[in-house]
Amino acid sequence: MSHQPSLPASESKHDIRQDLEYDSKDPNSIETLNPTPDAKTSFPSSNDGNTPPERRKCPKWLRTVVWYLKDQWFLIVLAVLIILASQVQVPADHQQVKETVVTYLGVSLIFLFTGLTLPTKTLLQNYSRWKLHLFVQVQCFLMTSAIVYGVVSACAMNKDFMDAGLLVGLIFMGCVPTTMSSNVVMTRQAGGNEALTVVQSTIGNFLGPFLTPALITMYTLSGAWYTKVLPSANGGYEEIYRRVFKQLGLSIFLPMVVGQIIQNIFPQSSKRIITRFKLNKIGSISLLVIIWQTYDGAFRSGAFQSVKGSNTVFIVFISIALFAIYLGVAFFSSLMWLPKEDVIAVCYCVPAKTPAMGVPLSNVMFIGLTPIVESKIQIPMVVFQGLQLVAGSLLTMAFRNWISTLENDLEMVAIVGRSAEGRTADSVPSPKPQA
Repeated sequence: MSHQPSLPASESKHDIRQDLEYDSKDPNSIETLNPTPDAKTSFPSSNDGNTPPERRKCPKWLRTVVWYLKDQWFLIVLAVLIILASQVQVPADHQQVKETVVTYLGVSLIFLFTGLTLPTKTLLQNYSRWKLHLFVQVQCFLMTSAIVYGVVSACAMNKDFMDAGLLVGLIFMGCVPTTMSSNVVMTRQAGGNEALTVVQSTIGNFLGPFLTPALITMYTLSGAWYTKVLPSANGGYEEIYRRVFKQLGLSIFLPMVVGQIIQNIFPQSSKRIITRFKLNKIGSISLLVIIWQTYDGAFRSGAFQSVKGSNTVFIVFISIALFAIYLGVAFFSSLMWLPKEDVIAVCYCVPAKTPAMGVPLSNVMFIGLTPIVESKIQIPMVVFQGLQLVAGSLLTMAFRNWISTLENDLEMVAIVGRSAEGRTADSVPSPKPQA
């Protein structure tokens, strides 16, 4: 193994780049110590002698396509499942059983493996960051709902432009809390602070039953023409409280506590089994099943057939615009004072919205809501969920490269520091031997 050449002690001024210009054949060279941002995206050149012959015959563009398909398998399977749900649905009399089993089992598996992998100390540290909790939840509830209400008010200026049920659905979409399962899975894939995402998702869904009805009531009390589709009789919130807190307890807190207990009792065994059998993939698979369940129910209810095609197209594009605005506000406001891992977690928590609370909440808040209006209210939330998953999956690549750039910069600083220490040691004169 070759060694780095030592610099002369008399050299007081130097160029940092010259310090890092080592022999390209040296395994300690800057190319080796500072790898490419994403090792997965680096493909060996066809001229590399270490590359197998069958790999050299494969064109580089084909290897790139294969890598992309492997990296974005979640997005591809998601598209297939949505198409499948649009063509074939579970019978109506089995919808309730399907929703209950998939929701509880799928979410439980995601948070069980989250509890198995996250250190307890890290979770407790993130729960104690109350300023960050306030920062995220204000954006999740107040910022997003205010922007949506402005869009709805602009659209309502022309009564023939949008369906009233869709406008109410947009208000519901802006007021519901962040989603739980997809946030955790996406943050993990992007290299962000998964523990912070778990904390913010649980806090948001705990506050949702209290804040979401209050916000929806405030925005629908304006007396605008589109609010006339809502029944005047309001129901109690006991049912939504029971439903939400039951799901929080059984499918989030209980599995995560069980995972934490197993991790602390058998730390090495649990880590070895999860790594060996790649059990983290179960979280992504569970999320896909949950999404399929949501779209299967939406297509079975005939929600997309109840409105004009032009209105559905508008919902798609306005959802893209809203997600971009939410993401931009979350990114730039958190970038000013948070580390990159926390910024990624905030960028997944703030823009995301869960439809799991919206539709049940509409039935509880407004007694006598007709099935057709219920289907229309559901459309904006379901469409937004699909788009946020597509955007979140694509953002994992950008965030991974962003994180790896930071790691490379820190490694460069460490190399320069070691080089400076070596020059300082060389410049100190050796003590003369005593006679």
